[in-house]
Amino acid sequence: MAKAPDKFQIVYRGDVLSYYKPGEWVFFQRPKECGGGYWLGKTYDFVFLFEIPYPVSLRQGMDFMDAAEGIGTFKLPSVDDFKLE
Repeated sequence: MAKAPDKFQIVYRGDVLSYYKPGEWVFFQRPKECGGGYWLGKTYDFVFLFEIPYPVSLRQGMDFMDAAEGIGTFKLPSVDDFKLE
């Protein structure tokens, strides 16, 4: 994984995103009652764009970010195959 911590933020349960840079990757942790995992997207002025339309694990999200930036490869798994790693 080539991602440095300054390239993305993780917002944990109960926390808020206090600052953002337009175009920055952000993981939002989902409640355990909803199955856990993270929503992954990018922040822009007045909008959060989901990059993957279903929750992922941190590993899957980082693999996706690497592939999106041309560093690695990523195959979107089926929603039915979702499991946290």
